[in-house]
Amino acid sequence: MSQRMQQGQPMIVMSEDSQRVKDKDAQDYNISAARAVAEAVQSTLGPKGMDKMLVDSMGSVTITNDGVTILKEMDIDNPTAEMIIEVAETQEDEAGDGTTTAVAIAGELLKNAEDLLEQDIHPTAIIKGFHLASEQAREEIDDIATDIDTSDEELLRKTAETSMTGKGTEVNKEHLAQLIVEAIRQVTVEDENGDNVVDLEFLNIETQTGRSAGESELLEGGIIDKDPVHDNMPRSAEDANILLLNEAIEVEEADVDTEVSVTDPDQLQQFLDREEKQLREKVDRIADLGADVVFCQKGIDDLAQHYLAKEGILAVRRAKKSDLEFLQEVVGASIVSDLENATEADLGFGDVTRDEADELFYVEGEDAHGVTLLLRGSTDHVVDELERGVNDALDVVAQTVSDGRVLAGGGAIEVELASRLRDFADSVSGREQLAVEAFADSLELVPRVLAGNAGLDSIDTLVDLRAAHDDGQITAGLNVFSGDVEDTFEAGVVEPAHAKEQAITSAAEAANLVLKIDDIISAGDLSTDKGDDEGGPGGAPGGMGGMGGGMGGMM
Repeated sequence: MSQRMQQGQPMIVMSEDSQRVKDKDAQDYNISAARAVAEAVQSTLGPKGMDKMLVDSMGSVTITNDGVTILKEMDIDNPTAEMIIEVAETQEDEAGDGTTTAVAIAGELLKNAEDLLEQDIHPTAIIKGFHLASEQAREEIDDIATDIDTSDEELLRKTAETSMTGKGTEVNKEHLAQLIVEAIRQVTVEDENGDNVVDLEFLNIETQTGRSAGESELLEGGIIDKDPVHDNMPRSAEDANILLLNEAIEVEEADVDTEVSVTDPDQLQQFLDREEKQLREKVDRIADLGADVVFCQKGIDDLAQHYLAKEGILAVRRAKKSDLEFLQEVVGASIVSDLENATEADLGFGDVTRDEADELFYVEGEDAHGVTLLLRGSTDHVVDELERGVNDALDVVAQTVSDGRVLAGGGAIEVELASRLRDFADSVSGREQLAVEAFADSLELVPRVLAGNAGLDSIDTLVDLRAAHDDGQITAGLNVFSGDVEDTFEAGVVEPAHAKEQAITSAAEAANLVLKIDDIISAGDLSTDKGDDEGGPGGAPGGMGGMGGGMGGMM
């Protein structure tokens, strides 16, 4: 070994299949991958953003401009790109909206960091500068943010409308925003400290095709999208005792395979009589409990359906588990898994009505905390995108109610933050100052992309916005419909402060994580999908996979 080292030959410590990229090549590789992800979703940002059509390997089509949905559905096969996708997922979990903004800012931070690396600025200095800028940005957001009265329904509606704008809900956004605010009101409670807590667990969303989105409605209680199991059963029940059953009302089958030899027709009749007796006992047990309505998660035998109808009991089979769990809160019932041990205390209480036109059961309980938002759309694709937009708006309004702080939208906050961070950079010594200034430039990507997606000149727009903020107009943002710079807060373009803080923090941390990597060692093909030996991503430095294989078809 020592002789080989003396001769200047390298020691081979890695397997033949392993690959390695280090130093500047590793930085270029990571930055290119992260920027590719960010650029894939930038065109969806804002009210004028475009949609993406995603087709999976099974041929299922998804049409959306929701950032996190696009990134989850894309067949991305790159470790660095997946780190950036985590930014979108974190943003979705923590704030509910702003996923595209978070990913776009992360990509722009790395783009500007690449320019600093070209100037021989060490990654450590860039990372420190980005961290300082991120912390300062959070403080500035808190200073700029407007504290609101969470009972101000008009402002909450504006927040919901801003979140839904451009997400397939444009025509009916006012009606939907009203439903969203009412729904959040229904599930908001005060904790021990007197703070508002929004419990979205008590809010259920159901969808239905064939109708206009403007016919969506909010219902107090739950919805069961099923038919009665027998035509002779009642269609509604007021002040009803409701049984939620997770046990089949069917003949009990043996646990093992058995064979029975029948030598006499009477013996066969005895078996049939025994089965009938079992079903009769189950129905009698339900009747003895005093149940007027049964929502069963499993099957109901045809003969049992007949007995239930004779008892005047309304029954539904194959109800979804999630629906039964939601009805627990609505009617105050327990889900019964064993009829033999069930008691009257397990029953819930409420009204069950049938909407024959929509073929739905409406279930309302006394003082029910749970509500259902019934969303309607013309087709499956429309209603799916509508549901995604409404889910984001629900999270945004919930965050606003809990946090109580809002900001002006339309790029106003980003331009103001950039201006303040440039002033802050003057107080930062060393090369970190350049990183803070690069961070400020990165934030201005948002108004530039908003303008570009609206067909406006992004440079002219940014110049006008900077001029307005230099004149002290903190809430001056872009009206993408008219192309004018105006007070977006007064215009009703309102965003929650928490979502913006989370987006900037997540983007900065993701960029710093990528910049800190100077060596990539792979045991084989640099791919996160090991199910295919061929077709690995190619084109990255040093022969290691790039974005080609995983994202080429989407970009």
